Amino acid sequence: MNKRLLKIAAVVLILFSVILINKFFRKSDNLLPEKRPNDWFYLQRAYPYNEINYTAYRDALAQAAKMKEEYKLHDNRVSWEFAGPVNIGGRVTAVAMHPANMDMFYVGAASGGVFKTEDAGGSWTPVFDDQLSLSIGDIALAPSNPEIIYVGTGEANPGGGSLAYDGLGVFRSDDGGNTWENLGLEESGSIGRLAVHPQNPDICYVAAMGRMFSTNEQRGVFKTTDGGQSWENILYLTDSTGAIDIVIHPENPDILYACTWERTRRPDKRNYGGETCGIYRTNDGGENWEELSNGLPGGPNVGRIGISISQSDPEILYAIYADKTGYFDGVFKTTNNGDTWTQTNDGALSNIYSSYGWWFGRIRVDPTDPDIVYGIGFDLYKTSNGGNSWSNIGWSVHVDQHGLNAHPLNSNFLVLGNDGGVYTSQNGGSSWEHLNNLPITQFYTSEMDYQNPDRLYGGTQDNGTNRTMTGSWDDWSNIYGGDGFYVLVNPQNNQYVYAEYQYGGLGRSTNGGSSFSGGTNGIGSDRFNWMSPLAFNPNNPSTLYFGGSKLYKSTNHAASWSAISPDLTNGPGQYNQTYGTITTIAVSPVNGQIIYAGT
Repeated sequence: MNKRLLKIAAVVLILFSVILINKFFRKSDNLLPEKRPNDWFYLQRAYPYNEINYTAYRDALAQAAKMKEEYKLHDNRVSWEFAGPVNIGGRVTAVAMHPANMDMFYVGAASGGVFKTEDAGGSWTPVFDDQLSLSIGDIALAPSNPEIIYVGTGEANPGGGSLAYDGLGVFRSDDGGNTWENLGLEESGSIGRLAVHPQNPDICYVAAMGRMFSTNEQRGVFKTTDGGQSWENILYLTDSTGAIDIVIHPENPDILYACTWERTRRPDKRNYGGETCGIYRTNDGGENWEELSNGLPGGPNVGRIGISISQSDPEILYAIYADKTGYFDGVFKTTNNGDTWTQTNDGALSNIYSSYGWWFGRIRVDPTDPDIVYGIGFDLYKTSNGGNSWSNIGWSVHVDQHGLNAHPLNSNFLVLGNDGGVYTSQNGGSSWEHLNNLPITQFYTSEMDYQNPDRLYGGTQDNGTNRTMTGSWDDWSNIYGGDGFYVLVNPQNNQYVYAEYQYGGLGRSTNGGSSFSGGTNGIGSDRFNWMSPLAFNPNNPSTLYFGGSKLYKSTNHAASWSAISPDLTNGPGQYNQTYGTITTIAVSPVNGQIIYAGT
């Protein structure tokens, strides 16, 4: 097979990597218009009834997996070449460390499965790629036998500027990730956290949030005592309230603490808090629960909560709160198993969540020192004196933190997962190393320079528009910011390159992508989607089409535009959202006067 065909195949492979979306426009209101990427993605697939058939969704995933296996049997199948990138990064939602081996840990990607390293991040092995769901909520190793691993699928962070996928339940491996078994809970939507009994690896607790866009009863806290062969829902409040976090007492595993979160999401509104948000404690393995309240926030404005228990002094716990609008609401500490709580001196954390605390919501206690605590949010904060003072230790890492572990053998060794990938620290967070070698970048689209097929381009979540000039998988670089969407290279003159960011932002380059200027001259005010369609006339690539609510045409390489249609949609809708827009454009390769636009 010639090299050109291999490059074309590589571009197609990248295209299938598609999806997710950024912090760039994240906010939170009680009733937010349907202008977020999750809603954009959901509505296109739920049309016309605003509801996805989840049975059909699972069947489609299974059919895709079957087709993949059948394809391998064909003698004339196309060969594929990995094109990267491995040096850009991507969103990491979960981190788990082997308790006896500091070189071995696992990370879970937002839509890329689970990766294992046995050399402290020098190299990685994908261990979950054959499963139907690659959206990871949490990973937990059994303390008594770390070859036993539980994985909860479905990201529990309800993206406002990023796309979060529901999963297909809980999986278990008994051989360090080589093989997996689906344990059920397929309707649980997203998994917030897993907690495994410290002595019995067959006892596992699951904090399940439920489906994002619909109410259902498979949410709350679930327990198995037989390794996942059966499950019991041991804490259930309502069909719109799930469990987002859970911890287990290391010395008395009948004591657990669970955080519940009332979360309602619809294409036209959202609610990220309410009366049923709280911390619950059981002293008998889940038979009975009591809500803890003495010193903790309560009422209708409580939002997402995270909790952590000290492994060295388990009477001490910390909880971090957001209000229902996404703002930070305090870090609270108990020294008596949750009977009473006091707020720490947390003024320095006032902006830890920015305005989207529903996107993070984690806190971690050092496994050997109960006074060392990490607050996980937009940035990463640390206290070394039990909450009397806090400092930002995340200045040098990518924003939006999701997972952090400190190793029990050396608690200065930290592994951090965020929207930029994986970082490690050898000194308790004083400095960080970016392990920028995971193939988890989330692509919306890809493009190839047809005059030089080694040059590959792609628009990505959280990492802008990127390209490689050589076709190698480890030398990609960013050429345009924001979240990257459509990117086009003129097939007859590769000096003209076009790249996008959110809601109709368009950049135009006349020097092969070395620099960009604004590319929307003549468009004016219009509605544009999260990802706005851009297309060439295939017979004359100096002519382009761009979709807002109207269709725009340029005949001079996007130097200027003019509308060639009226509003082709039914209007902006009740909430003046950015829907009611063109979502796809196709121009006939035979007759360039024939144009199709989908809305």
